Amino acid sequence: MEYFLLLLGFLLMLVGIAGSVLPALPGPPISWVGILMLYFCPGIPINFWLLGITLVIAVVIGILDFVIPAKGTKYFGGSKYGIWGTNIGLVVGIIAPIPFGFLIGPFVGALVGELIYNSNEGKRAFKAATGSFLGFLAGTFMKVLVSLLFLGLFVFLVWQNRMVWF
Repeated sequence: MEYFLLLLGFLLMLVGIAGSVLPALPGPPISWVGILMLYFCPGIPINFWLLGITLVIAVVIGILDFVIPAKGTKYFGGSKYGIWGTNIGLVVGIIAPIPFGFLIGPFVGALVGELIYNSNEGKRAFKAATGSFLGFLAGTFMKVLVSLLFLGLFVFLVWQNRMVWF
């Protein structure tokens, strides 16, 4: 059973890292569940402080994931159309067989969203799309970093308790 939980925890870590880039999956919270799976394994002493602190970090990052792109868009004069365009562009960019589509897609999506919202001002739409894209990049970087740190913590805990399983 412990090998199943160990494998499930590791898979959740990988899904959490992927979810840090994909807009539909909450990356850090999924990675946190991977850490939680590790503590369900027999022989691992439960560290409530570690679980609590990492949970708070995962929740704060989950909230900031919505706030940062919106603030970036608002700061550069954008609208909700730019935010929606960024997310739709990301999905299309990932699916489309173009190099670096996951980077080009969000920017083009934000630009199209802003042009739909306000088609008269191309310069303003470009500026708002830039803000939405920068907010997306900042949020994605933050989520990937936290998910990778959670993976490092997971590997460290497995290594520290390796005598329990191997």
